[in-house]
Amino acid sequence: MRDLKIPAQRHPEKARKPDNAQPKKPDWLRVRAPSGAGYAETHKIMRDNKLVTVCEEASCPNAAECWGQGHAAMMIMGEVCTRACNFCNVATGRPDALDPFEPARIAQAVKKLSLNHVVITSVDRDDLADGGAEHFAQTIRAVRHASPKTTIEVLVPDFLRCPDSALECVVAAKPDVFNHNIETVPRLYPSICPGSRYFFSLRLLQKVKEIDPEMFTKTGIMVGMGETAEEMRQVMDDMRSADVDFLTIGQYMQPTPKHQAVDRFVHPDEFEAYKKAAYAKKFLMVSASPLTRSSHHAGDDFAQLRAARKEKLARG
Repeated sequence: MRDLKIPAQRHPEKARKPDNAQPKKPDWLRVRAPSGAGYAETHKIMRDNKLVTVCEEASCPNAAECWGQGHAAMMIMGEVCTRACNFCNVATGRPDALDPFEPARIAQAVKKLSLNHVVITSVDRDDLADGGAEHFAQTIRAVRHASPKTTIEVLVPDFLRCPDSALECVVAAKPDVFNHNIETVPRLYPSICPGSRYFFSLRLLQKVKEIDPEMFTKTGIMVGMGETAEEMRQVMDDMRSADVDFLTIGQYMQPTPKHQAVDRFVHPDEFEAYKKAAYAKKFLMVSASPLTRSSHHAGDDFAQLRAARKEKLARG
């Protein structure tokens, strides 16, 4: 049996890679260790319902803050991914069969946590004909039934090897926000996320708007992996061409020495410049800071996103 707490077993495909130096983090990337009653209660609910969270699996730096406030991003379809992206700390390998009771457990956890907004994400499941699209749809419907006032954000894989019906299935389940992360600039795709395709992901987001023009779309990108400011501006233009509403930009942080090396730590002032550039390109909502992650402050951000659309419509 694999022990996913051991990096070499968690990422067997990286075991023989040379170590990359992990530079010391600057002061603006310091985060507090998990603690407090809120964190403990959220942790207990997750364990009692046998749930996986991307907060833990991806080693999110904001886990202490979010769990302390009773927020968590649920990760469905197991904890083992069929892809081996060079930036990601989620375990790689052959996943188990889908658990048909998982959607109900997710829904019960959302209800117990009294969440106003929930983020539901997943590993890549290239072993499934629909990439897990129907499982996403079942989870959305289960949460709607158990907690009707909770708004739902999905952060989905690219469904690269699936028919168009996979995407249509998820959109038809009516999440409030459809999120799919672009991750990096196209030049870096072969080394950072070799199992994915930049323009396929871009087109996926565009298709969502074609199916349901009213659905909010969202994407995220990491910086500090060797991209240039010019490439970042081009990616923003590409996203707006796909009619993406909401962009998140955060600092890449290397999970282990076997993962992609950090090229540099981007200063907060540069994040602010990216944020201003993105708003100038007419994104409805932009979150850009060293600790920004797709699911961080997602509920508050969704409220602002709705307000921004309402204001835009009022201006005509």
